[in-house]
Amino acid sequence: MSMIDRVDPESRIPLDALNAALPGGFNAIADLATRRATLDGMLAMMTADLPPNPNISIEDSSIPGPAGAPDIAIRVYRPNTPAASKPGILFFHGGGMVLGNLETDSLSAAALCEFTGSVVVSVDYRLAPENPAPAAIEDCYAALRWMHAASSELGFDPTRLAVYGGSAGGGLAIATALVARDRGAPIISFVMAPYPMIDDRNESESSKAVVDLGIWDRAGNIEAWAWYLGGKPADQYSAPARATDLSNLPPMFIDVGDCDMFMDEDIAFVEKLRADGGTVEFTIYPGAYHASEVFAPEAALSVKISGRRIEALKAALA
Repeated sequence: MSMIDRVDPESRIPLDALNAALPGGFNAIADLATRRATLDGMLAMMTADLPPNPNISIEDSSIPGPAGAPDIAIRVYRPNTPAASKPGILFFHGGGMVLGNLETDSLSAAALCEFTGSVVVSVDYRLAPENPAPAAIEDCYAALRWMHAASSELGFDPTRLAVYGGSAGGGLAIATALVARDRGAPIISFVMAPYPMIDDRNESESSKAVVDLGIWDRAGNIEAWAWYLGGKPADQYSAPARATDLSNLPPMFIDVGDCDMFMDEDIAFVEKLRADGGTVEFTIYPGAYHASEVFAPEAALSVKISGRRIEALKAALA
């Protein structure tokens, strides 16, 4: 059975439409600037008619970047509820370290805010190849330190602070937890990293199997890692799969589909994390491809995936 035939039928509908409109998917667009503009345009079309969410407030701002680096644009999502004590979530968008901005995963960040009652801060970290590693990691860690220090201003409990990111954002969420551990602060309560991008080596069987789905296939992943690393060797922060010590990290939640090229590297990471004494909830979803719940949000499988994430976040941040 080919990989495309293993995809959940409901989730396959928008995937087929994407491949009809863009044969080979976004990564088939050779020019990165055009690729970014195409993604931005498609997202703008998808969200153009959506009314403002009356249950949350959204504000764009900026914060100081790492020493010697530019300021970082952020977007703050606050629930319009009278709860005296709210949790906080630091949010990193996806995009393979080379795509994305505050708009890319805005609907996901807003949903986390609304359905978990959390103050969510989304980070517009620097992208490769213009800014290779460790620029994105340092931006994310700077945002963590700022958010923790600004908890009173933002209106959340700093003892209930999670980091969240999918795909590249998941890799950055895990990397930020590693940096915070190794630098001694701030304390993170929970890490949620759906289908994290964490291994630059592309040696696993699943990384070799996903070559023509049109959603983050092997060739695009190899290209993105080359841009992200900028000719330098990967370390445990740029590629957390290379970490030799995963002890003393926050509890984690990781999920991935069995049609996702990251499946095997995520399995290996979870096994290493557990061997080092870590706590992690891990689920593999049959029929799910990379970010399928984003492309097919109304599919029964997507509802299951998204629902479980919200439940896990609410429990971890209670």
